[in-house]
Amino acid sequence: MKVLQVISGMSLKSGGPTTCTYNLLKGLQDTSMAVDLLTFDAVENDKIISREDFMKILPPPKKPRFSYSKALKLWLEEHNDYDLYHTNALWQYPAHAAAVFAQKHNKPYIISPHGMLYPEGLNTSKWFKKVALLLFQKKDLKKATAFHATSHREMKYLRAFGLQQPIAVIPNAIDVNTIQTASIHKKSDPIKIGFLGRLAPIKNLEVLFEAWHASEALTKQAELVVIGDGEEHYMEHLRTVITKKNIENITFTGFLSGEAQEEVMQQLSYLILPSKSENFGMVVPEALARQIPVIASKGTPWEELKTHSCGWWIDNDLETLSTTINEALRLDETQRLEMGKNGRALVEEKYSVDAVSTMMYEFYQWLLSNTETQPSFVDIKS
Repeated sequence: MKVLQVISGMSLKSGGPTTCTYNLLKGLQDTSMAVDLLTFDAVENDKIISREDFMKILPPPKKPRFSYSKALKLWLEEHNDYDLYHTNALWQYPAHAAAVFAQKHNKPYIISPHGMLYPEGLNTSKWFKKVALLLFQKKDLKKATAFHATSHREMKYLRAFGLQQPIAVIPNAIDVNTIQTASIHKKSDPIKIGFLGRLAPIKNLEVLFEAWHASEALTKQAELVVIGDGEEHYMEHLRTVITKKNIENITFTGFLSGEAQEEVMQQLSYLILPSKSENFGMVVPEALARQIPVIASKGTPWEELKTHSCGWWIDNDLETLSTTINEALRLDETQRLEMGKNGRALVEEKYSVDAVSTMMYEFYQWLLSNTETQPSFVDIKS
């Protein structure tokens, strides 16, 4: 049994799908199934996550907006012995080319939209996506054999879009064994709350900054550490918000990766993700694996922060954010460490590479065996 996953990019700056896709593929390498990944190389000033044998890497496309590549089409035609195709993300040529190839050769294919059918996602670059839907994307979706959603919330959006095929709800994978737990903080250490991710309007950073200003952060000698970058015009807007409102104790690190990012993460007492909408939020389990409690908005699918006592799952308005920041600042270090241990236990149980790759392997096996009894995590439209 051979499976080919396809994704446009696997560079360090590509965001969440890069890490979770790589972790899944690494886990699947330990099964009896042969799984490869077809992708493009990183562009200048970026770096691809890996060059292992299962990574089939092509030169980057000249026009990244749609990522058209004749080389990718030829590669699919020359390597046509896969039993199942699994595409990641929407709107770009690699996933479309793999879907067309699978349709042409009567091969099953799965689509992982990675949150791209959320209403907020559809409203970004709206006209481009309307045209893409008319030209190819809607057909690719309707003819897919099955879908992979990372949360029940995403599954609901797929159903709302009118998709009737089986949907497997399988979370993103975290390589827990490679993540070092954060250091125990001394009473004299400043309390650092970190945001990690792409700086964009959907992340609700303006409200976070105002909530920070309204909290007791200054009297507690706390620091808000913003890790990431964004479009220059938006970065300038954030700097203007901070200057006009005289907001203090906010540090911007810019984009960090590898050891530089890890060094900053090890200093955090909490991670905060106040997004208006988030499909999965890889930064959440990555923080929990480090035993860092998390404050996440209800725009994210992280109710488990509340049910597993490893953080806060809250509304993302100014008052609620400010109140929750104050609660975190007042928390006794013993309680914070206990929340951290709860978070690590949750990730090990549900989000580890072994747990997630086992689910995906079972999903692949079920699709290819045509048995009637589906896995418990697969939803079939009645």
